[in-house]
Amino acid sequence: MPETLSGRRLSRRGLLAAGGAAGLAALLAGCGRDGGAAAPAPTGGPWSFTDDRRQKVDAATRPSRVVAFTGVAAALVDFGLDRQIVGVFGETTKSDGSREPQAGDLDVARVEILGNAWGEFNLEKYAALRPDLLVTHMYDPGALWYVPDESKAKILPLAPSVAITTARVPMTTPIERYAQLAESLGADLSAPKVTAAKARFTAAADAVRHAVKANPGIRVMAASGSPDLFYVSNPKVSTDLMYFAELGVDLVLPTKLEQGDYFAALSWENTGKFPADLILLDNRPTALQPKDLAAKPTWAQLPAVRANQVTPWDAVPRFSYAGAAPLLENLAAAIRTAKKVTA
Repeated sequence: MPETLSGRRLSRRGLLAAGGAAGLAALLAGCGRDGGAAAPAPTGGPWSFTDDRRQKVDAATRPSRVVAFTGVAAALVDFGLDRQIVGVFGETTKSDGSREPQAGDLDVARVEILGNAWGEFNLEKYAALRPDLLVTHMYDPGALWYVPDESKAKILPLAPSVAITTARVPMTTPIERYAQLAESLGADLSAPKVTAAKARFTAAADAVRHAVKANPGIRVMAASGSPDLFYVSNPKVSTDLMYFAELGVDLVLPTKLEQGDYFAALSWENTGKFPADLILLDNRPTALQPKDLAAKPTWAQLPAVRANQVTPWDAVPRFSYAGAAPLLENLAAAIRTAKKVTA
């Protein structure tokens, strides 16, 4: 779900002082040739990949220095990449240095973190990495997730970019696309780690189907809380919710959607507008969690909350079989044990 859900706006970064091609050239020249983590030497012959903007990226050799949004990097690691990932941007580490859930099995101590929050992207560090490729999600056509609009004119000329659609298609689509990208970059999709993860994903999807059939009539709402507003997500846009619906989950379909159709924004007085038996609650650090919401009287009055039928929701899932399987397993368990609490 796009970052507008949290109500924050892109922050400006003072480090982007040099402008235009001349500024970029000077920045690159000043970075030398020793920046960034070690990566495999370029291998293979000509490489190409067509992304979801329908832009074909061509290179003389397979990219070996990849910078990606943290969730993307973690997905590529799940598919078998490792040393190729040299830098990331987006929520990566917590204040104590441990990994954010979105980082998955990414070795956060080895990669360069260019930014750890929305709007943060250190151009100088990025240039020093000498990237071969930049990869991120694309929730809206042409919009590169977590690449700041105010600095993308300086970021994008430094390396080719790949964007994968992560909205208005079921979750299996970006998973398959990231698998294709990983394979093109040298990953072995027949490796036991990858095939085991896919088998687990398939079993988890079946578990959701069986849970829905075994406990019919459970109405599910995906939501996120902020201090001023309660957001109800649209299952016709959010890729994971689209897939949940394909598996038979009965999801709340909100009305009067905000720009982009991702969600309806309700005042806290109107949180009961869309009755639900089970609430999937955005678990990102930018959203209010149950302990924070306890002080909201209208939250406490929701039937699902009173029945303790609230389960964490990864609103920006990791698009790999390894990343998505636990989400489906948790959803299946929540539906299986839920009770009907609405009319």
